[in-house]
Amino acid sequence: MRSQGQVRFIKISSRVQMVAAGVAAAALLVWVCSLAAMAIAQYMSRADRLELLEREAKVTSAESRVAAYRGDLDAVADDLKRRQNFIEEMVDSLPADAKADETVSNSSDEAAKTISKVSAAIPEAGALARIEARQLAFVENLTRYADRRASRAADAIRKLGLDPRKMIAATRDAQGGPLELAATESDGSLDPRFERLGLSLARMEALERGLEGIPQVLPASLNMISSGFGYRRDPFTGHGAMHAGLDFRGPVGSPIHAAAKGKITFAGRKSGYGNCIEISHGNGLVTRYAHMSAFRAKLGQKVAAGDVIGAIGSTGRSTGPHLHFEVRINGRAVNPRPFLEAAPHVLEEARAGSAEHG
Repeated sequence: MRSQGQVRFIKISSRVQMVAAGVAAAALLVWVCSLAAMAIAQYMSRADRLELLEREAKVTSAESRVAAYRGDLDAVADDLKRRQNFIEEMVDSLPADAKADETVSNSSDEAAKTISKVSAAIPEAGALARIEARQLAFVENLTRYADRRASRAADAIRKLGLDPRKMIAATRDAQGGPLELAATESDGSLDPRFERLGLSLARMEALERGLEGIPQVLPASLNMISSGFGYRRDPFTGHGAMHAGLDFRGPVGSPIHAAAKGKITFAGRKSGYGNCIEISHGNGLVTRYAHMSAFRAKLGQKVAAGDVIGAIGSTGRSTGPHLHFEVRINGRAVNPRPFLEAAPHVLEEARAGSAEHG
């Protein structure tokens, strides 16, 4: 070591060097193992979810069903009752226009064989076998219906430049509650066809809810845009600056409309924005309305697309009465104009498709 012109030598024995190297190697090994364990856990969790969602429902053979009927007729009746409860709960969660009146069913052949064999072997159980066949046909039809609606919603979301997978992932945030496993069988298990239906309905609901939360209504007149999104000359400093939204000029007191369905998560004054309202639409999407002269909605209120939430003003950092409107996804400002121009047509097509096939 050199210090103030003097050189001193420090000798480290080979034993100390070996101990230090061993400690460093052990720490490195523990760190690598922990990273590997986390990566494996995340991969397995994701793989399990994907396998569960994409797995084809297993069609139970007629022979196994006949054996079940022979074994315990009362147990079969109880199973069918549980299945019926499951179906009714799923139907209650559907939108009002949901119908499943198709005749396609993957289980139809085996169900017909089951009815024939059960009726021949156990005549008194024939009626139960027919009820089971109707239930399975209904479940499979409803699953395909939900998959079609989910596919249309996903296509519409992609047309607007968003990722439907991220929307589905966002619905898993802030969830919890007691564990109540669904069951359709007396042993507590769930028939894969019923499980597939539940997953399909959940996916459909998440995507359609996400679609409704996309900005689709003009907060003010499109013809009155006075400043666009992007870099511009700042009206106060004269220097180049980023403008994170659209400016809609208009007279003081003109109504401001909610761009999409959501919940008001901020209503008050914000630095630079003046009187401001923020609406959360789910899936990390937020719209912001600034420089208002008056509030027409309050914190925590749920609003529909088009509801009046405030009035145009010139509060905050403003040169005159206008609405400053922003769209933010996971905190990042994006250009609102493509949503406002394309979303109404995309949503109209998606809704028309759902009504046509509903």
